[in-house]
Amino acid sequence: MLGAVKVVLSPRGAARLLARHPWVWRSDVRKLPDAPGVYPVYGPRGLLGWGFVNPRSLIQVRVFHFGPSDDPLAALWANLDRALAFRRKAYEAEPEGGFRLAHAEGDLLPGLVIDSYARHLVVQAHAAAWEPLLGELTLRLEAALKPAGILARHDAALREREGLERYLRTLAGRVPEAVEVREGAVRYRVRLQRGQKTGAFLDQRDNRLRLEAYLEGRGYTRALDVFSYQGLFALHAARHVAEVEVVDSSAAALEAARENAVLNGLGNLRFTEANAFDLLRERQRAGKRYDVIVLDPPAFAARKADRERALAAYKEINLRALKLLETGGLLVTASCSHHVSEADFYAMLAAAAADAHRLVRVREQRGQGWDHPVLLTVPETRYLKLALLEVLE
Repeated sequence: MLGAVKVVLSPRGAARLLARHPWVWRSDVRKLPDAPGVYPVYGPRGLLGWGFVNPRSLIQVRVFHFGPSDDPLAALWANLDRALAFRRKAYEAEPEGGFRLAHAEGDLLPGLVIDSYARHLVVQAHAAAWEPLLGELTLRLEAALKPAGILARHDAALREREGLERYLRTLAGRVPEAVEVREGAVRYRVRLQRGQKTGAFLDQRDNRLRLEAYLEGRGYTRALDVFSYQGLFALHAARHVAEVEVVDSSAAALEAARENAVLNGLGNLRFTEANAFDLLRERQRAGKRYDVIVLDPPAFAARKADRERALAAYKEINLRALKLLETGGLLVTASCSHHVSEADFYAMLAAAAADAHRLVRVREQRGQGWDHPVLLTVPETRYLKLALLEVLE
């Protein structure tokens, strides 16, 4: 597993690691082994650390330990131990809950995501060096957490860019097709072996709980949840808003949202299959009004080159939403595009408010949940922005 050949970086690549960013791109690698694995990484002045290396990847070096190490794999497993210890209290206190147990670079575990849904673990390993380590990873997860089952959810297209096979495989225990997860007073079903990401969007969990607390006792009557996916924002809103409309372009997503509404005994949700941009424009033309609108779109900027187009799309949906809100209404709006910075996001919202001729107050500025940690020197780990906005007039 450990490579005898060392990796040598250009001065620019070495500067990235010295600034504690763990990624080095192909253009800044001067010497590279032929096979993926764990290798020592050197700059012009000596050893910089140990990392996952893949000659087939655009990001050829992903460092997990900075500086020397007599046992780099022990250092890697220590990173895993720290990640699990950070979440252990919540994992043990809420056996039916959903949590992220490992957040890739945010936990110095490059390319590794582990999510827990009611004690069923879903692993996604997108760095080639993890493949021969999956057996050891499974044993460590079983010993530390005693999960009901562990699934390798290795079906994402990005694995192909790493030269990796796409597959689903049960690594330990039993993994059912779906499990029920509790999130505060809400329950929802997660299809572990299909659907988005590892099954649900856990990075918004804390924001959904905060929205429900904000809505309680306010007497709002109409809410609109756009880009709803499984309807999780809508489920929390429906406990305190008289009528909630759930909108998504995917019939499968809406069917999952319907099942979740039934699971929670909520009869005040209705479901609309539609393109979000078209629907918001149509509702504005029709003079509709809402007390609460949630906008949680997919990443509009998958690449840096998409940034300007993404900002235009964000502005369009937020402008329409602001025009649809009643005075005193609440807009909950998010961006998960890491190429759109927080400064970009709030500048876009300010421009949308100005063009909508609405006076808008920022109630809260939020981001991803506590179990999705951010490294200050790795901006890619801080990707989710969410604003709670109140329309004053």
